[in-house]
Amino acid sequence: MSDVFLVGNGAGFSGDRVDAPIPVVRTLIQRGLPAALFFEVLGERTVALAQLERRANPEAGYEPMLERLLAPVLADCFHHRIPILGNFGAANPPAAARCIARLALRLGLPNLRIAVVAGDDVMGSIALDQLPVHEADGSIDISSARLIAANAYIGAEPLVAALKAGADVVVAGRTSDPALAIAPLVAHFGWSLDDWQKLAVGAAAGHLLECGSQVTGGVFWDPGRKDIPDPANIGFPIAEVTRDGGLIITKAADTGGLVDLRTIKEQLLYELHDPAHYITPDVVLDISGCHIEQVGKDRVAIHGLKGEPAPESLKVTASFEGSWLGEGEVSVAGPNALARAKATADVLLQRLKLRGLPVRARVDLIGVASVHDSDDGALWRAYEGPEPPDIRIRLAAEGATRDDVDQAAREVLALLCCGTAGTGGARWRVTPRILTRSYLVLRDRVPTSITSRTAQEIAA
Repeated sequence: MSDVFLVGNGAGFSGDRVDAPIPVVRTLIQRGLPAALFFEVLGERTVALAQLERRANPEAGYEPMLERLLAPVLADCFHHRIPILGNFGAANPPAAARCIARLALRLGLPNLRIAVVAGDDVMGSIALDQLPVHEADGSIDISSARLIAANAYIGAEPLVAALKAGADVVVAGRTSDPALAIAPLVAHFGWSLDDWQKLAVGAAAGHLLECGSQVTGGVFWDPGRKDIPDPANIGFPIAEVTRDGGLIITKAADTGGLVDLRTIKEQLLYELHDPAHYITPDVVLDISGCHIEQVGKDRVAIHGLKGEPAPESLKVTASFEGSWLGEGEVSVAGPNALARAKATADVLLQRLKLRGLPVRARVDLIGVASVHDSDDGALWRAYEGPEPPDIRIRLAAEGATRDDVDQAAREVLALLCCGTAGTGGARWRVTPRILTRSYLVLRDRVPTSITSRTAQEIAA
């Protein structure tokens, strides 16, 4: 059994580049070492959105780009014994497994074994009002909100069991991000699930890889200040892990982006509230004493990671139906665009008051002031700088009902005839808002289970 194992990442969020896994898998095959590929596609609200999709269609509710992500690499991974893991099951792992089975049959892979990990969905099985609220979420008012989803962050143990049982693809819902990397390492090396030092290395590998290209130059990239080569072809990351706990981060060969001390530092600190106490379901990671070393082009080693025992509780993220958000946009361009945009913004706010719409609203002048402005538009009202060649005016309205915010957003459309000179390009939309609140639950109250079948059996 090899003393080096490769873990590649194929996606860092739902909506990531669908062609990203191809060079990763090509590199894993070329290296000729035992390897696994994982897809991390869930944010805290993604499962809630997936639950809403499942309500409308019982065969929906999993990663919408699942087939596009897997189609180019599934056969190669199967033939080269590279297992695939993913939380792409979202709110409907069984339906995701059926999607993969259909794909496998089209690719001539009837014996592809697909394991479904269940147990993260605790909606209806755990009374949330009897659980302690996690961190500062107690200030979130859910008194009149309807529950959409409640999912526990499960760890690597059921994923390991699925791999040991011969799964070629492991489909899960809400797992912790690091668990997707820890599981294949534990399954390959035979690490104990209470070897906190080894699990800390796995957690760090998963944390560094979980957001895909963020560790290979994505988000880090700042033209003229922090340049990266060939950003249109940025390569996704690969972790090289040794049996004794060595860790090197690299990326897919012949791709853009880079891996250096700066990209590693940025991603290592990403989302860490306490670098000495990063809690995962499998291990508590301490990076406070670690050091990193550039050991080659696009190769960075991480040393000095420490692990502490796993927590007794798991995090449960619950999502609730919130208010509605209405957005409308329209453009002004040419001479005197600033004055026309300011006047239009004032008219929009006046119109909402004249109609008595019960919404909270703000207007942003994109190109003048938007991201850093306040709800009262203090920055764009005071702006007297250079005249922009064009300005995009954005109205945002929040309210309790869809109709109220829809009516507010449609005020932008009326500007095509009622607005200032040269107003055009209007559009509007209405979307539901989701509230999330996290709780803590004892892990023994979140049992997991595994179902493993071939693509042929699933399709039968």
